[in-house]
Amino acid sequence: MRLEAMTRTSAPLASRIAPHWRVPLQQLALAWAVLLALFAPDWAAMAGQWWDSSTYNHILLIPAIIAWLVWQRAPELAVLAPRAWWPGLVPMGGAALVWLLGDISGLATASQLGAVGMMQSAVLLLLGPRVACALLFPLAYGLLLVPVGDELVPALQMITAGLTIALTGASGIPAHIDGVFIDTPAGLFEVAEACSGVKFLIAMIALGVLVAHLCFRSWPRRIAFMAAAVALPVLANGVRAWGTIYIAQSQGIAFAAGFDHIFYGWIFFALVTALLLAGGWRFFDRDPGDMQEPPPGPRLARWLAMAERGPAPGWVALAALAGLVLAVLAWSTAARGVAADLPPHPQLPEVPGWSRVAPQHSYPWQPAMTGADRVLAGSYGDATGNRVDVVYALYAVQEDGREAGGHGATALVPGSDWRWLAPAAPINGAQAERLQALGTIERLALSWYRHDGWTGGSRTRLKLVAMRDRLLLRARPTAMLILSAEGPQARPAITAFAAAIGPQGEWMDRIGGID
Repeated sequence: MRLEAMTRTSAPLASRIAPHWRVPLQQLALAWAVLLALFAPDWAAMAGQWWDSSTYNHILLIPAIIAWLVWQRAPELAVLAPRAWWPGLVPMGGAALVWLLGDISGLATASQLGAVGMMQSAVLLLLGPRVACALLFPLAYGLLLVPVGDELVPALQMITAGLTIALTGASGIPAHIDGVFIDTPAGLFEVAEACSGVKFLIAMIALGVLVAHLCFRSWPRRIAFMAAAVALPVLANGVRAWGTIYIAQSQGIAFAAGFDHIFYGWIFFALVTALLLAGGWRFFDRDPGDMQEPPPGPRLARWLAMAERGPAPGWVALAALAGLVLAVLAWSTAARGVAADLPPHPQLPEVPGWSRVAPQHSYPWQPAMTGADRVLAGSYGDATGNRVDVVYALYAVQEDGREAGGHGATALVPGSDWRWLAPAAPINGAQAERLQALGTIERLALSWYRHDGWTGGSRTRLKLVAMRDRLLLRARPTAMLILSAEGPQARPAITAFAAAIGPQGEWMDRIGGID
């Protein structure tokens, strides 16, 4: 009786799947299961960010949206004949290479993008180009599963600060801006990372892409709507920050902060979203209930017909996918086993015209350099009274949790009262930052990276050269140097010290014993 009941319940669902779709769907489900199992750490890391980070909470809805988009295309898909397609191995290999580069360099965005791309490429490989063409938007929308956007925070902070000071001045409130800090009669305000507006911007982009697809057919209108979806939250965030400052002038900072979290945190941005949709409503030129994709044009139709002349056996294509993925995983394992030899006890050297002195800080500053294999720290002084703090870190490999310039390995001390103030003019190609503590203590910090003969302040360039060496299974150490000083004489002091040590790259190599 129990088996009979199960059969009666499941039969109608199975009967709704066209016979020619059943085996290809089984192959795709098996491929996805294998990919999810083999790359589970990447999917777990993404899911953790979706759940734990308010910046990416909206991504929790995207899998359901994709499933709904596919379901709406079911009648169109039912008349198509899925068939495996050999060229689908090319994008599959490209996605696997992106994952490999991210995995061996500690660039989580790349490894996660590769994991998502392999899932998408499996559709093309096992179901063919005609089905992939019909599912083009749901597949492309899947790229939004990758949590990206935190990299925009510094730029958005500066934009928000600029908009806020302009509105503050226009409203008659005397104010002075220094980086992301705005000083007013009511107190000192900071455009912190949480106030950058990145959360709303990323969520609005995801919504805008969906609305642009569902409600517009004209590409100029889609582009215009997406431009508004990007510009409006940025402008609105500037208004939000100004409103907080404006209210604080009469009601006090405590009241303004509470009002900001309640009204601006929820109601204000809901109104902004409604404003965007209302503004685009009159220009909608597509019925949201019409989920049918336009038929392929003559050129695309001819290409699809030519491409389908050489189908691949589905199970053979699935085996090829598995072999490709296992080869990439083996390559990753080999690359992860490569590490450079480091000197056991490196020391900061003597510098002409400078001597080692005890640190003198108005507020404690000591980057932790999380993940570094060797860390050296000290302070130097010259005869004129200049003082420069030096932090040197050496890494045998660059990977997640052990990377120069990564979280916990920067001039900004995490978990302290130090705040990022603004970028500064670089010296000798360094990454230059102004930091501030307690609203009054300012520090200039310059960071250099050194890897295999290259020296500079670009984290992106460091990632690329580290990827290259690990991909080629070459062991190369990475060094990081931070020169920092307090007060108005910080730049002249660092400039003089940098000149005394000579070329930064060669000095870093001597400390680390790098040939």
